[in-house]
Amino acid sequence: MKKVVPVRSKKGLGAFIDFPHDLYANDVNYVPELFIAQRDLLTKHPFLKHNTLQCFLVYDGDKITGRIAAIQNNAHNEFNKKTDGFFGFFDCINDQETANLLFDTAKEWLKERKLNTIIGPVNFSTNEPCGLLIKGFDSPPTLMMTYNAEYYVKLIDNYGFSKNIDLIAWHWDGQNYDDKSVRLLDSLQERLKRSNVTIRKVNLKDFKNEAAKLREVYNKAWDQNSGFVPMNDDEFDYVAKDLKLILDPDFALVAEHEGQIVAFGLALPNYNEIFKTIKRGRLLPTGIFKLLLNKRKISSIRIYALGVIDGYRKMGIEAVLYGTIIREYKRKGFLHAEAGWTLENNDMVNRAIEAIKGDPYKTYRIYEKAI
Repeated sequence: MKKVVPVRSKKGLGAFIDFPHDLYANDVNYVPELFIAQRDLLTKHPFLKHNTLQCFLVYDGDKITGRIAAIQNNAHNEFNKKTDGFFGFFDCINDQETANLLFDTAKEWLKERKLNTIIGPVNFSTNEPCGLLIKGFDSPPTLMMTYNAEYYVKLIDNYGFSKNIDLIAWHWDGQNYDDKSVRLLDSLQERLKRSNVTIRKVNLKDFKNEAAKLREVYNKAWDQNSGFVPMNDDEFDYVAKDLKLILDPDFALVAEHEGQIVAFGLALPNYNEIFKTIKRGRLLPTGIFKLLLNKRKISSIRIYALGVIDGYRKMGIEAVLYGTIIREYKRKGFLHAEAGWTLENNDMVNRAIEAIKGDPYKTYRIYEKAI
């Protein structure tokens, strides 16, 4: 007999975080999330100060067969003038009954809060990992991207969800890219200088002030994207603090116009290559050593974010940021790169990525259903 149990204890939270490790035990492409990071995300993230979520587990006898979180994102609804609800952290065995039970439970929780749509999967909002993988099951996810078994698509479709929007991840293999932006880098930078726009690395010695300026750019550069939610100071600082631990300064760039930051580009070493080897996401007792000893062996990067505020687009800033990242990628000898994700309807950005031979190798889908 299957039953739904809300997560209300430390033990229950541990079971919620650990369930995917057992579900994907034999999947060669699965990458475990770090336990401590997931625990903090679900208990300490500043998002939780102003929004609400409830995690649920499905048990079949004494065995867990699925999990889900129902999410009330007040910031999303205020900014977008909606009454949407969300689901995230969805994982399930290949069983429609279990999936239906999870979705019914999340839907009822959201309905009680007078929300009239259920959207997901999003692990809080589009500012965090989101989307169901629907294409590209033959390789592991890169850092901070989602992963799921192919049968999830059937489980969600059969419940009656429909497409909200698709997200695209782009891939470059080895030196197989158009290096036009690299070859033109000097001339492009000179042209920007004539407009008093300069490119520099993020100042890690003044990171707190830099982060505050980057938050303003982030909220302005992405505010027209579908489903976007502005990040408040606490939320952005939470993310920035974690990113600072893993970023490579050569891949953390800003564009300034007369001292004001108007754009930034950030690529990250793909630490998932190491996380894949850390059993059940536990850094202790041996995982921490794998993390420290294998950092230099990472062979791929993820272009995590590249945004330009309105009024400075089509000046060549995007090309210079991409060109600089590609140049450093080549200089450091990386073998693979991913840019993602981008919205399927962001034609300007997608055309720019196609122009430098980006391969749209993975697609993620966000779904919706009326409650």
